[in-house]
Amino acid sequence: MSGEAARGPGSLLRALLWAAAAAAAAAGSGPGSSPAPGAFGRVYRGAVNISAERVYAFAYSSEPGQVDAVRVYVNSSSENLQYPVLFVVRQQKGVLSWQVPLIFRGLYQRTYNYQEVSRTLCPSEPTPKTGPSDQIIFVDVASMAPFNITYELLVTRLENFQLETNKAFNFTASPSQPQYFLYKFPQDVDSVIIKVVSDTVYPCSVVSVQDIVCPVYDLDHNVEFNGVYQSMTKQAAITVQRKDFPGEQFFVVFVIKPEDYACGGSVPSSIHGNVNRTWNLQRMKNLQVTILPSIKKSVYIQAMFFSFLSFLSFYLGSVIVAFVHYIRVRRKASARRLSPEDGSGIMTSSHPITASTPEGSSYGAIDESSSSGGHQLSSPERGPPADSDTDSSVEEESDFDTMPEIESDKNVIRTKVFLYLSDLSRKDRRIVSKKYKIYFWNIITIAVFYALPVIQLVITYQTVVNVTGNQDICYYNFLCAHPLGVLSAFNNVLSNVGHLLLGFLFLLIVLRRNILHRRAMEMKDIYTLDYGIPKHFGLFYAMGIALMMEGVLSACYHVCPNYSNFQFDTSFMYMIAGLCMLKLYQTRHPDINASAYSAYASFAVVISLAVLGVVFGKNDIWFWVIFSVIHVLASLALSTQIYYMGRFKIDGPDSDLGIFRRAAMVLYTDCIQQCSRPMYMDRMVLLIVGNLVNWSFAIFGLVYRPRDFASYILGIFICNLLLYLAFYIIMKLRSSEKILPIPLFCIVATAVVWGAALYFFFQTLSSWEETPAESREKNRTCILLGFFDDHDVWHFLSAAALFFSFLVLLTLDDDLDMVRRDKIPVF
Repeated sequence: MSGEAARGPGSLLRALLWAAAAAAAAAGSGPGSSPAPGAFGRVYRGAVNISAERVYAFAYSSEPGQVDAVRVYVNSSSENLQYPVLFVVRQQKGVLSWQVPLIFRGLYQRTYNYQEVSRTLCPSEPTPKTGPSDQIIFVDVASMAPFNITYELLVTRLENFQLETNKAFNFTASPSQPQYFLYKFPQDVDSVIIKVVSDTVYPCSVVSVQDIVCPVYDLDHNVEFNGVYQSMTKQAAITVQRKDFPGEQFFVVFVIKPEDYACGGSVPSSIHGNVNRTWNLQRMKNLQVTILPSIKKSVYIQAMFFSFLSFLSFYLGSVIVAFVHYIRVRRKASARRLSPEDGSGIMTSSHPITASTPEGSSYGAIDESSSSGGHQLSSPERGPPADSDTDSSVEEESDFDTMPEIESDKNVIRTKVFLYLSDLSRKDRRIVSKKYKIYFWNIITIAVFYALPVIQLVITYQTVVNVTGNQDICYYNFLCAHPLGVLSAFNNVLSNVGHLLLGFLFLLIVLRRNILHRRAMEMKDIYTLDYGIPKHFGLFYAMGIALMMEGVLSACYHVCPNYSNFQFDTSFMYMIAGLCMLKLYQTRHPDINASAYSAYASFAVVISLAVLGVVFGKNDIWFWVIFSVIHVLASLALSTQIYYMGRFKIDGPDSDLGIFRRAAMVLYTDCIQQCSRPMYMDRMVLLIVGNLVNWSFAIFGLVYRPRDFASYILGIFICNLLLYLAFYIIMKLRSSEKILPIPLFCIVATAVVWGAALYFFFQTLSSWEETPAESREKNRTCILLGFFDDHDVWHFLSAAALFFSFLVLLTLDDDLDMVRRDKIPVF
């Protein structure tokens, strides 16, 4: 080789061409088969048939370290598919061939024929020689047609084959004229983002990143065979890391698809059927590619510090509040113990609720003074010692009422026109606490069994994406998707750390309250036994676990967000909303709240409906009819149970006709005799508004049939929770109760943070309701630290908003700690 390199490039090229011509003549090829020297940039026209073919030889020299790329353009006026013109390009290390007309196949085996084809040849490898390197390319043109077929040939050398960092490059491509370019990593860049934009939505295109391997897969039917790729309409972005390419360089390939179906478009009406059409000029697309350096490792470290420190500041704030509260309690403890307030100032004869209750409308009511257990009945909490909470017999008797007469009094007490908390907190505190602790242990069991398969599934999703290179599987915000390890969008996973940290903090706050409550019970403190809202912490513990699991499952969903696993992100949101409503109801109805088994069974039904909605809820009207009927009937049934405090039963002692007799009696009593004014006015107002809201949701779903069924159900839960919370706060203020500074701050913080969070939530950055290419049109750049996007900010703020929401439920009735339970109204 050193001797050949010493000779001039011109003499070497002439020797190669002479040898090629001699070899062709010795092989006995047809007339005109000897290679003719070709010139770059010149158009060659000719005709070929079964007995005549043409061979062109193009020679050139490459400078040391230079990458030269050659592009071949061919054209033939023939549309005869039986006798196409065959083009074969031979290089030093490869062969590339195609036919004209070039045939592409689309949906349902439709065919599209292109008579103009241009391909970029695999570039020559740069050599470290000190002198120029000689290259030669042979282009063979042939056909099996018994008649002449004309053709055109143009071979050019590409001047802008290598892309530069931070420099936009514009070009045009079509299905039969794909393009690809070379990019080399600069020395100080470890990761880059390839941004591709176009002014037009269609034609649908594919952007691929492939290693420096020949041949380059640059046609519609093979572009998915190598590297990573994603479909595109107006925008695409691919993050590429240096470590994934040992040669520190790669090809960026652009392919235009023959149809737009993959990008959400429809098949053109003019080509319906199996008719062959020529589409030479109708699917050209102008593209612009820009390669930008991605973030450095220091930004990853800053983002992780920011995520953890932001939420650890909540721990610091909680410690400060707890310390201040401890100091205040110590200062006032002696004064409160010496002169306990009986709470008579809270409830007077002019109470707004009692004043509005009509006399004589009692539904089997008894005198309030004799029914309120605060003065006349001894408190059941005082009987057994406080440390017997772990007695195994208590666990087995979770439904046992400690007072023998309580079952016979239920219908009398719970159907009074106006109830006090003492009427609905008559069961043994130990038994009720054990009942609510089941919520905590059950949700841990559910979380483990639910989360493990989810984690396994999303790991499989991510593995498939990494192995196949198909970035259409997951709906990321590709303009702000920062990979780390095997994760393609680490920032979307990291931003869920707030749910874990704040959920654990809430558990610590509840644990502190629980410990203080146990100490007070051991001391037989009068305020703990007979004053304030009965303290049961099982639901609060379950809420904290649910918040942490929401962070885990949201992170799992964002490993590979798509249509089939979106329910992972919403399942525990259903539980959070449901547990909050149960806790709000338990506050004033501790004895008659739903058991953990029935509550979680209801959640299971809801999640099952969500899965059915994902599968069948797209266009099936029958599913929406059935779901709407179930929704309305469930609302009515739950409203009935709430209105009658769980004492409405439709059973007959004699026969099945007793069901209808009971229903007729209730209808006559409550709707005809009391038609002018409902017996339980406040409850009736809440339930009427609640049913109107739920019926509106049912009608909306039946008419519009939203594709995002999981979010639709979540909207139902959230609206019902907000409605009930608003009702509770309004009734609390109507009852002359106060809202202390801490719960007031939490209410304001909840409203503000939820408002900000929802703003970022509705900044749609992707949508699995559309095709991956259409979803990428919504992608946006990062807005926080150059690392987090709008949806990550939603994760941060929603975690804080849920935490403040939980604190509202935890502290809302702290003002009643010094008020006797027979003076606390039930609503």
